Amino acid sequence: MKDCSNNIDLLFEASWEVCNKIGGIYTVLSSKAKTLHDIFKDKLIFIGPDVWSEENPSPYFTEVASLLRRWRETAVFPEGMSVRVGRWEIPGRPIAVLVKFDALYRDKDAFYGRMWELYGVDSLHAYGDYDEGMAFGRAAAMVIESLTAFLKADPAKEVAHFDEWTASSGLLTLKAEMPEAATVFTTHATSIGRSICGNGKPLYDYLRGYNGDQMAGELNMQSKHSLEKAAAHAADAFTTVSEITAQEAEQLLERRPVVTPNGFEMNFVPGRPRYGAARKRARADFLRVARALTGIDFDDETFILATSGRCEYRNKGIDMFLDAVRALDRGEKPGRRVLAFVLVPAWCGGPRADLSHALASGEHSRLADPMQTHNVVNYNEDPIVGRIHSAGFTNDADGRVCVIYVPCYLNGTDGIFDRTYYELLPGLDATVFASYYEPWGYTPLESIAFGVPTITTTLAGFGQWILATTPASFEACGVRVVERTDSNYAEATEAITRDLRTLIEMPAAEMKDVRAAASAEARRFLWTDFESYYDTAYCEAQASARARNKKK
Repeated sequence: MKDCSNNIDLLFEASWEVCNKIGGIYTVLSSKAKTLHDIFKDKLIFIGPDVWSEENPSPYFTEVASLLRRWRETAVFPEGMSVRVGRWEIPGRPIAVLVKFDALYRDKDAFYGRMWELYGVDSLHAYGDYDEGMAFGRAAAMVIESLTAFLKADPAKEVAHFDEWTASSGLLTLKAEMPEAATVFTTHATSIGRSICGNGKPLYDYLRGYNGDQMAGELNMQSKHSLEKAAAHAADAFTTVSEITAQEAEQLLERRPVVTPNGFEMNFVPGRPRYGAARKRARADFLRVARALTGIDFDDETFILATSGRCEYRNKGIDMFLDAVRALDRGEKPGRRVLAFVLVPAWCGGPRADLSHALASGEHSRLADPMQTHNVVNYNEDPIVGRIHSAGFTNDADGRVCVIYVPCYLNGTDGIFDRTYYELLPGLDATVFASYYEPWGYTPLESIAFGVPTITTTLAGFGQWILATTPASFEACGVRVVERTDSNYAEATEAITRDLRTLIEMPAAEMKDVRAAASAEARRFLWTDFESYYDTAYCEAQASARARNKKK
């Protein structure tokens, strides 16, 4: 693949998840940053939203007074818009500019009118976080223009990369104001595709029959969809993370994107000398919390599994995970106790006081409702709570399978575990990600990186990549890929249950080999190898920008 790094004087990347951990995009950016920084050094600048305060500072950002100090002192922005410059506290520690954009709301109508005139972006039906995303993207473009002028950089040797619809107004603004710059737009999941799935409609069986504009009208998604579609067509290079999402984007946004699969950075994983201790500590934490909730004395042979990710009940396959786990306790009982955790942030009302007391005192009596670790504010409406109860989980001593819902961010300060997700992940024996809508699927990749075998589906980009590149078996790579379609829910659930039984009954020596295979497979996804896909996109963007500007 062609290397364009020598032709890039400045590489900008703007995303709502820069220094702002919300979902999988944060993992994409934060894990690839070191590889990019090794190539571009401080010619790489990330731009994110300044949604923080003195009372609630970003744990991922350190302001550095000396960085771009003269620019900060002289930059002219609309009144009320401000920037902070520092380092993103991730491997590589790249420069990050956080922008406070609220002041741009005051003239949003004029801006929306301009976006309509230039690109046909329909803002009339906007609601929710649309205004927020539009203002942030616009502010990011202003930062890029200002820095370009201050650094006396050649716009023709810049690449400006925008992620998701929440930053795409920046791409449209930049193309209008600084057309010499090459632009890249990445959709990690199309807004209309996600909406189709979230509304319970079948995406895959009828994909070729869907029209994105028509579905946007039906699902009240006109504004986000038209913004995303405009950015996809205006970008010099349009990318997405997997072939399954490329097909979706081609149909719904009407442009075929370049596929830039997601890699991983292994420095998130404890090295061999520390891994054993990390696994032992994490298992002890899982068993300690389960014991305090249920009153059951779980022994060291307990099989611990989990699912995790964003709170998208159907899209992430949480319903299928719970049904597959419930089936383990029907018919022939597993020889070992099974603990299944749902590590999915929801509307969390803080740690349960009775559980906190039990953990502090060492008491092991069964608590009321022993299926969750934290209070859920919308308890009666939460779909995971509802499925746990309707499936018949009771977490009593007579059953062999218990399920525990952890409805909070595992950031190390949740009040029950007080460990991060990555600190707990080594303690698992298996993970399941029964995805229905999953453009890539970082969670199964993270799982095998930590030596934990995983089960995913054919509707996840990661699952499709595994099927295309290696034998998809626990023994070969630590991954099983279950076929999932719009119409085989029962069959896919049964397949997951069978795979779980295989792991539960697997002898310790074989499981050790499976864990080793999982770790080895993860090393095929290093960003040092996968960055080349982005380089192809940068080359395409620069070539497109040159051709476009020659015509003027």
